[in-house]
This record gives sequence, C-alpha cells and structure tokens, in this order.
Amino acid sequence: MTDSAGIPGGTDAAGGERRPPRNRRRRLLRWIGLGLALLVLLGTAAGWWLYNKLDGNITEDTSAAAELARYDRERPAHLATGAQNILLIGSDSRSGQGNAGYGEDKGTQRSDTTILLHLPQDRRSATAVSIPRDLMTQIPSCLRPDGSRTGASFAQFNWAFQWGGAACTIRTVEKLTGIRIDHHMVIDFSGFKRMVDAVGGVEVCLAEPVNDVQAKLKLPAGLQTLRGEQALGFVRARHSLGNGSDTERMGRQQQFLGSLVKKVQSNGVLLNPARLYPLLDAATSSLTTDPGLASLRNMYELVRGVRGIPTDRITFLTVPRRPYAPNPNRDELVEPDATRLFRQLREDEPVTVTPPQPSASSAARTPAPTATDATPEGNSTGEGTSTPSAPIPTFTGTTAGNAECR
Repeated sequence: MTDSAGIPGGTDAAGGERRPPRNRRRRLLRWIGLGLALLVLLGTAAGWWLYNKLDGNITEDTSAAAELARYDRERPAHLATGAQNILLIGSDSRSGQGNAGYGEDKGTQRSDTTILLHLPQDRRSATAVSIPRDLMTQIPSCLRPDGSRTGASFAQFNWAFQWGGAACTIRTVEKLTGIRIDHHMVIDFSGFKRMVDAVGGVEVCLAEPVNDVQAKLKLPAGLQTLRGEQALGFVRARHSLGNGSDTERMGRQQQFLGSLVKKVQSNGVLLNPARLYPLLDAATSSLTTDPGLASLRNMYELVRGVRGIPTDRITFLTVPRRPYAPNPNRDELVEPDATRLFRQLREDEPVTVTPPQPSASSAARTPAPTATDATPEGNSTGEGTSTPSAPIPTFTGTTAGNAECR
C-alpha cells in the first residue's frame, strides 16, 4: 500500500486503483515517440544505404555514349513518340569475376546474344527480336578499345561487339534495321547466373534428355528448374542440343526468357523481399548501360512501365533469315519479310506471331521464320459493299505466356 503521494499500483482514499500522474504519462509518451522516431530514422538510413548501394552497382557506358554522339547525324530518326527500343547484349567476355572458367581471357569479347526489345508507346505489349550472331551484315567503321578505328566491312554480326563494343553493335543494328536505339544493356555470364539464382531458378520444358559435357548439362526430359550453371549452359549450348543450329539455340533462349519474365512477374518474386533484393542486386551489379539508364530511378521507371504487360502480349521472334548462300554456316536476311518487320517496329505497329509448326523433319533442318499474311477482314462502306483491309503480316515466334510444358 502506498500513500497519497501516488505510486503506480497504490489506491486512493476510496480504495480504488490510483492512475499514474500526468507527468509520468507524458514521459512515457515521450519515450515511445523517441523510440518510434529512432526506428523511422534507422529504417530511412537503411533504405538510403540500400538505394545507394543498388544505384552505385550499375556501370555507366560513357565511351559508347561519346561514340554514338559523334555519329548522331547519321543515326535513324525517332518515328514513334513515346516508344522505346532497347538493345540487350549478352557478352561472352571471359574477363571479370566468375567468368574465367569459360575460357582464356584474350582481351576480346563478342555478343553471344543480341535482342532488340521494342516497347510501344502505350506499354501494352513488348516485342523481343533476336538477331543471329552469324548474320552477315554491313558493319560501319568503329572505334577500337586501343583508340584505332576499323574500316567499314561486310562481316558476321557479332564481330561488331568485338571490334567496337556496344557503340559499334548499336550502329550496326541501326544500319541493318533503320530503327533508332534509345538504350542498351550489356550483361556477362556471371551476371546472368546470379539473376537466375536470385529468382530461385527458372522452369523450362525439355522434349528429350540432355547430356552435354561441354555445356555442363545433364537433365532428364520434361519440366526442369534450371539454376546458375545449368541455365547458362541451356541458353548457350549450340552444337549438342537439337540439330546443333543457332536457330534452335535462339529458340531456347526465347523460351528461357519467357519463363524468366513469368517468374519475375509472379508474387513469389516481386512481393518477396528475400528474393526481390538479391534480384535487384544481381541485376544492377551485372549491367553496363547507357547514361540514360545508369541509375536506379531510371531503371525503376523502365520496369514500372512494363511490369503490367500480360505474358501473352510479350512476343519473342527471330529476324527472318536463311543460310547465307556463299557459306551455309552463316545467315542472311529473308526479304521482303525482314524489311516489313523492321518497318512495323520503326513505326510502332503491332507485331503478330504464330508458333512454329512441328513436323517430323523439323529436327533435321533450319527453318527460316518468314512472314505470312493474315486473312483480310472486310470493312463496310457506305454503299453496303465490302473492301478488304490490308493484310496483317504474321511472323513465326512465341509469347512468354506459352513458355511452359504442353
């Protein structure tokens, strides 16, 4: 029992429980407020640290920007306001942490994979076009790393990256397609593996078992979850899977990317901090980009604009091509199909794809994904007659929504 001075737990004259004095309640509220303020401060500091860490991970490609500025007057004009064209380049460089196991670092690199990603103005779809590494094309004069310049030449496409890096590759793509490239991203072997592991692996469907020593790949047929080294082997293997063609390799890359997109869009990644942060850390630390994308804010704005695109409207295809007549181990464009595809992308028109038709001999040949004309639909006129509309070209390809076992 306490006296009337008032100690918590005491009683008043009427025998009831005494309330804490007003100044004690004020002290208690003050300490609670200070504690909350400290938590907010610590949370803000942690968030600021994480933001700066991720922001500082991205490597800015200032040399490519300077080279492109030098040739700005020669580059294609923007024809579709609001649309964006991003060149995604997978480098086979052996330099850098984690890449030495893929061969000797001879100071050279080529574009192992090159994809032109078109994002339309309305951001309701996306089109990813693979450009074969062995495509014969005109490569302009490019700045070498040692400061010298190459001469313009007709050569296989992936030599552009070896000769002059991203700037030379971008100028080659622009010359080939007439499409203005707005941004570019370069990722190496190690970065690709880290991104796949960060999302917990990616599912792919194998039509038959795989046993490839060179690609470090031994898998049964059916649905498989690939991680790290297995994923890299799956998208890079060329001579021991399927018919050994680059066509099938690009098809596997498109299948894998479609599955990766579905995985990243799932709640298991975007709403899981334990997976989201490693993914962001792996992505930002593995990328070399143009200055316009070399910040977390700009990368976020890009992702925010496309994260809601349905998977069945994310389209994958390869430029229409066929074996190059003088050397069947190289490719050349199929015309007028390629020109038609490039025009649609340049003018921000939708690109329609249909899945490749399976056949008994498909494993023994390299099909060229040519365009076909869709069935025209009639348009009503004032006289009650019908005038057919222009046919819509359809290309062989797939969507991220089809990236699953069937």
